[in-house]
Amino acid sequence: MTTAPLRKDAARNWERIVAVARDLVDEGTPLQLNDVARRASLGVGTVYRHFPTAEALLETVATPCLEALAAHGERALADDDPRRALADFLARTIEAQVTDASLPAVAAAPTDALPRTTELKRTLRSVGAQLLGRAREAGVVRSDLTSDDLVPLMCGIAYAANVHGDPAARRETARRYLAVLLEGLLHRPRARAA
Repeated sequence: MTTAPLRKDAARNWERIVAVARDLVDEGTPLQLNDVARRASLGVGTVYRHFPTAEALLETVATPCLEALAAHGERALADDDPRRALADFLARTIEAQVTDASLPAVAAAPTDALPRTTELKRTLRSVGAQLLGRAREAGVVRSDLTSDDLVPLMCGIAYAANVHGDPAARRETARRYLAVLLEGLLHRPRARAA
């Protein structure tokens, strides 16, 4: 199903709504469609025509970040070093979680308002599982680590960096926490008994 292009005025309104929502999310203000309408100097009906729920608007705000992560993940699959590919993908994912305020809520939501969000999250899970599988097959990560472990571990690091890190240093704190986690995930052959 294709969507007809928006009229110029409708497209401008859509862009204004998304920009205002982005600002609110970055400020840490919960999205309320009435607040978005007031800040965008638009009627509430206009906002609701574009975004029937605050969740749909939040997912729209998060979409560019999700798309960038999915594209990065696809490129990581082409890296011939499985450990580096996995580590780089996880680092990019953590960085996105601590720098894009829309991402944690969208990533943690049990259901999605938009099919595009579901598609992107599915792609990210698939890429993560493939990267982890390659790293396991190469023997560079622990064999008991599963793809189901990745999302909670990444969310945990992002949460810890956001709660315990200085806002100006969150990105660096997250990288440091990830480095510690990756060190713990490395496969180490057991020393042979003499």
